[in-house]
Amino acid sequence: MQLDVFTLVPHAFAWITEQRPVAAVLGNALELRLFNLRDSTPLRSGEVDAEPYGGGAGMLLRVDVVAAALEAAYGGVPDHRVVALSPQGRQLDQAIVEELAAEARLTLLSARFEGFDERIVTHLASDAISIGPYVLSGGELPAMVMLDAIARRLPGALGNVESGRFETFSAELEGGAGFPQYTRPPEFRGWMVPDVLLSGDHARIDHWRREQSRRRARPSRLTAAPGGPS
Repeated sequence: MQLDVFTLVPHAFAWITEQRPVAAVLGNALELRLFNLRDSTPLRSGEVDAEPYGGGAGMLLRVDVVAAALEAAYGGVPDHRVVALSPQGRQLDQAIVEELAAEARLTLLSARFEGFDERIVTHLASDAISIGPYVLSGGELPAMVMLDAIARRLPGALGNVESGRFETFSAELEGGAGFPQYTRPPEFRGWMVPDVLLSGDHARIDHWRREQSRRRARPSRLTAAPGGPS
């Protein structure tokens, strides 16, 4: 997979490229390219933003700046998926991660300031994705979240291929929550590891894990403490 990120802060990605799973697939299953939007801006002095029409606080990433960056990188309109990282996009989940990980080429557009000129999202991007219903200072963290999630699905990312099969939201768990897991010691301060996990009966363990996953997927009921709000 070739994954391109257009950003104003390319050096922010240095840390994640040294960590698994990204580091494990770089140069093999993943080619990561970082493009600084200032390098190709058609504006003087490296400008990339402007005040919004109609007034309001903050600055917007300009459409001509992003168009110039895409033109410089691809020589025209990209023929693959271009994702704008925007709070207004569809919310990232594991199904979307699997969808993106299947792409041979993918471009992520990362903004700062107050976000994108809307024409970037509607005309230069083919998709818009949000990592959650909250606001961040820029698109670098969302881009890294997506990079990490996608890298996990690429060949060679995980030391044990089973790690990706039975984790939270996986198809093996019917898209549900991950099951509780335990390790040594079997007893600590009276807190015991469930007997079934120590039984060596793999059929019983598999059944228990799937049932625990289903239970975690059910919505929990909140019970008010005595004297508390109801």
